Amino acid sequence: MMQRRDLLVSSFGTALLSAFGMAQAQSTKTVRVVVPFAAGGVQDILARSMSVELGAALGQTVIVENRAGAGGTVGTGFVARAEADGTVMVMSAASHNIAGSLYTKLAYDPQKDFAPLAHVGSASYVLMVHPDVPAKNAAEYIRHAKANPGKMNYATAGVGSATHLSMAYFNGLAGIDVVHIPLKATGEAINEVISGRAQAVIAASIGALAFTKDSRIRLLGVTSLKRSKYLPELPSIAESGLPGYEFDSWFGLLGPAATPVAEATRINAAMTKLLKDPVILERLDKQGIEPRALSNPDFGKLLAADYVRMAAVVKASGAKID
Repeated sequence: MMQRRDLLVSSFGTALLSAFGMAQAQSTKTVRVVVPFAAGGVQDILARSMSVELGAALGQTVIVENRAGAGGTVGTGFVARAEADGTVMVMSAASHNIAGSLYTKLAYDPQKDFAPLAHVGSASYVLMVHPDVPAKNAAEYIRHAKANPGKMNYATAGVGSATHLSMAYFNGLAGIDVVHIPLKATGEAINEVISGRAQAVIAASIGALAFTKDSRIRLLGVTSLKRSKYLPELPSIAESGLPGYEFDSWFGLLGPAATPVAEATRINAAMTKLLKDPVILERLDKQGIEPRALSNPDFGKLLAADYVRMAAVVKASGAKID
């Protein structure tokens, strides 16, 4: 009887040590946050601004990995196919849902192939032009573009990116013909406008705030329906020339669809902790991102509603990629 009890205790101890060992091994695995655009873009800056703190909250090393290409679909597709153990995720945004309606053929389903891990916050965008463009607001820009059909251009972070669709949507509603110059990152697109090689760009506030007093580029309006708290003196595009126009973006972490609920909840809890940290909140504020923690189910509801909204934006823009 004593031998049997000792055997049971020994077996239980072995199982306990094995479970502890597995948990310990999991906690030491490096977490990769994939940014589906080149370095210097909105998602890249955001991911890198909190990677160290996220790692500390998770008890794991977090690295940021850029996998750019095809409007963010290369890096996003990589995450969809990754091992669903919470160690590979994508720092995503509006472009994620845009892709579902923009591409006629997509290697993944933006809704079904991903699990909502953690919502970070939201941000509006800003329409910016080179100083040579004779416009100080959206109405003047539209008038100039109509007087010069096909002669003006705009730069973006790539076909299918939020910077592309926000401008294509703007052009469609305004009824103007402006040439698209697709690049690889938001920072690159802004630099093209500063240099004068491109005339306009719509970039997230994170990329525009640094240029509020820069004479090399002019800010015309924010894409949110109301004025941004980060740029209170700048009118919205809707109020300054294009009624009804609205475009903003959420930011958050998504993982493969089969990510265990417990792991998704753990990552969500880590992000919720970060969004209470004054240091992180200050960084987000400087990037023009309004923080908002959401539970996994609530983030999922936001994604579903945004998918429908972005489908309408894509339809109105007339954009399509085969």
